[in-house]
Formats: sequence, structure tokens, C-alpha cells
Amino acid sequence: MDLGLKDKVVVVTAASSGLGFATANQLAHEGAKVVICSRSEDKVASAVERIVKESGNSNVKGFVVDLHDKQQIELLIEESIKHFGVLDGLVTNCGGPAPGVFEDLTLEQWHSAIDDVLLSARHAIYAALPHLKKQPNPAILAVTSFSAKQPVPLLTLSNTLRPAVLGMVKTLANELGQYNVRVNSILPGAFATERLQEMFGTVADKNGTTIEAEEANYVKTIPLQRTGDPKEFGRLATFLLSQAASYITGNMIQVDGGRYQGLL
Repeated sequence: MDLGLKDKVVVVTAASSGLGFATANQLAHEGAKVVICSRSEDKVASAVERIVKESGNSNVKGFVVDLHDKQQIELLIEESIKHFGVLDGLVTNCGGPAPGVFEDLTLEQWHSAIDDVLLSARHAIYAALPHLKKQPNPAILAVTSFSAKQPVPLLTLSNTLRPAVLGMVKTLANELGQYNVRVNSILPGAFATERLQEMFGTVADKNGTTIEAEEANYVKTIPLQRTGDPKEFGRLATFLLSQAASYITGNMIQVDGGRYQGLL
């Protein structure tokens, strides 16, 4: 299937590793022109080099951006336009907020999580919209978490803020449909990333066990009996950004091996 992404310009935030990287890499494999960002200059440079090498696509640009900084996010969009001329797609992604139970989390951690999870997506979308509206088939994809539908122990901040992003996604889908701008969200479950290992480490410390034991216990709750490969996430994200998904908007799609147990 030709996804129609060749030469389309897509910005993917927080894409030097994990699910963001997997998405950017798959987009590059499909011939898209990709912009990624990270807070680390070394990490973003390494990610760009790896994507170019693996995809054979040299149209990959990286920027150093702190997603807590509205001006840096706006500059990311501005520089992307300067470099590639147009913008066809945007993937809002960020690192997960600090783990912890409600009574242990500080107000500063709450503010940091709001900036990271909710406002970084808002700032990127707001800056990108004037450019997206000019294109014939633009798309926005918000990476959230299946915790938005099924709260996860020790993830109070994620459980609270991910649903807020879903509310924004659904609202934007309704508001932007008239401009043919599609807006969707992916709700990933457990994928084999550094973030997941950190989470297993946090639980292991709390329970006095090991990372390996906690991972084994968690996998038992997944119908497919394994964690996901980030490439599996990247393929779904790429599809949703493409013309192959031209009638899909306002949707929140779980990709979690069946871990989410709800009907809706």
C-alpha cells in the first residue's frame, strides 16, 4: 500500500528515542521529510544519523528543544518551515511525567508535568496550525498513554493529564474538520523502551523485587503475553498520518497488546 507520504513534511517532538524515534524512523522509511527534536544535542544528532542510515532518506532535520519552553517550541515550527517550506503533519510526543502516588508528588512536579504533557502539545499545535491549514491533507497525532483510559498504579500525573490531552484532541477534531485537518491520538501500552524499564525499576524499588520480576508479572496482564516493539507503534502512527487514514479523525486508538480491558 502506498501511504502517500513521500516528500510530506512531518514534525515529531521528543523523537531522539523511544516511540517518538520509532515514528520518525518509519516516516522516513516512507519517504517523508522529517523534523525531530530533543533536549540533548548529542541525542538528537545521533538519532538523525541513525534514521538517515537506516531509511536511506537524507531529508531528516534535528533541533534541540526543551518542550517546557513555549518559545523554543514555536521556533521549532518556524525553523521547520524555513528548512522544508511547508508542514503536512505534526506528532506531539513527550517524555512521561514523574511517577509517584498523589501524596508524594510536589506542586513543582505537577506544574512540570502540566508543561510537559499538556501545554507542550498545545504550544506545538497552535504554532503549527496556520501552516497545516494551507496543505491539502494535514494531520495531527497526539501520543498519550493507555493510562488515559485505565489508570496505572504510581502514575498519578500521567493518569490525570493524559485524559486532558484526549479532550483537546476530540475538541480539535471537531473544530478543525472544516479545514480537513485530521486529529487523532494513540494510547500506547507497554513498549520496550528506556521509559518502561525506568517504570519497572520504580515498582521494583517499592515492592523490594527486581526489574525482571516486575516485567514478568506485568506481561502476564497483557493478552499477547509480551511488551510491544516500538516499530509496531511507529507503523500505526505513520498510517494515521497518511492519506490511507483519510477518513479517521477524533479517534483515540489503543496499541497495547490488548492490555486495556474496557469496551469503549
